[in-house]
Amino acid sequence: MATGSVSGARASRVAGAGAPRSVRLALLGTGVFAGLGVVAGGAFVTAVARKVVTPPAAAAEDLRVFSVTADRITLSSTADSRLPGLYSLWFSHGSGHARLGRVLSSTKVAVTRELLGVDTGLLAPGTRARIGGWFYLGPDSVGLPFSEVSIATPVGAAPAWVIPAAATAPHPGRWMIGVHGRGVQRGETLRAVDTFHEAGYTCLLVSYRNDGEAPASSDGLYALGDTEWEDVDAAMDYARRAGATEIVLMGWSMGGATVLQAATRSRHSGLVRGIVLESPVVDWVAALNHQGKALGVANPFRRGALAVLSRAWGSRLTGQSQPIDLKRLDFVGRSAELTVPILLLHSADDTFVPPEASRALAQLRPDIVTYDEFSVSGHTRLWNLEPERWTRAIHGWLSELAAPTDRTGSSPRRSVTE
Repeated sequence: MATGSVSGARASRVAGAGAPRSVRLALLGTGVFAGLGVVAGGAFVTAVARKVVTPPAAAAEDLRVFSVTADRITLSSTADSRLPGLYSLWFSHGSGHARLGRVLSSTKVAVTRELLGVDTGLLAPGTRARIGGWFYLGPDSVGLPFSEVSIATPVGAAPAWVIPAAATAPHPGRWMIGVHGRGVQRGETLRAVDTFHEAGYTCLLVSYRNDGEAPASSDGLYALGDTEWEDVDAAMDYARRAGATEIVLMGWSMGGATVLQAATRSRHSGLVRGIVLESPVVDWVAALNHQGKALGVANPFRRGALAVLSRAWGSRLTGQSQPIDLKRLDFVGRSAELTVPILLLHSADDTFVPPEASRALAQLRPDIVTYDEFSVSGHTRLWNLEPERWTRAIHGWLSELAAPTDRTGSSPRRSVTE
């Protein structure tokens, strides 16, 4: 763009004093607007980069409640409210929470669903609400004993839930650490508790920097897993001190990127027996390029935003305390460094984090990756739509994991494409 500005100046000199004044002004204007374009483009690139690392504001409550009874609710009809499966219903600016079951009837205007329970708040006609994927609000909803604990992370004390394995569990040293995704909190991970508890695992569900529960980092911004893994490392240390002898890390979306970092960078990586990933970000460059295209961001601006995020000079524009190493977050490129069995769950219709990178990782490492692709579950809602299949996939994988295998992951793995 700067070249265009120089060309405009040269054209003015060629025109010289003999050119009409209106022409000279127009040519001068060309250079001015080109310069403004550079400024505007730079501002746009910076805005895109900042959006990537800034924790999002509360989601809009885009539904209206039409009627409520003890066991059913009628809502305005949207793509989300018509989805089959089990979901959270958030209302009253996030202070209210209910659990929704199957769709009973649907028109273009309204959807009636089972109302399985109201955990907090007063749900009444006229209330604004939104659908969410959590389903369980807190560990008390799961119906198992739990304790609230504090993890000493590099940024301060971070709250976590511990749901202990049953007293009869044959291997009490087995722990699962659950890591939620971007823009949500540890309640997202509760959907996995029953499955792991039945398999004899203690579940440690963690918070991490900038998620609204754990302390903020110095810059208050996400690093897409490049620093958040340190809080998972602290959780692994907590588990070790509490008696864990082997750990399965499970991450959703950005939590998937975070546990991959923890598995490869943690001082306690030797405890990691396996990894479960749901709708994970395996390659941030691919994911951000896709999201940028979906928002209509032109390729030069997407490349610019990635440069801002990953270069030291860009931190002055975004406020990041340090640049993000996007290459280090690419586990398609780093697939050879992975050494433990991985269960990778993704949906073919995930429009937020498409499955291509997950497929590529599975193809590159069939020796350790079990890949199970769902069809119409969207992003991080595989359990919500098909809980039996989701549970079956994890139980089967955990059973294989419990069998004697080569710790380097040389035992055969499979790809599941039901």
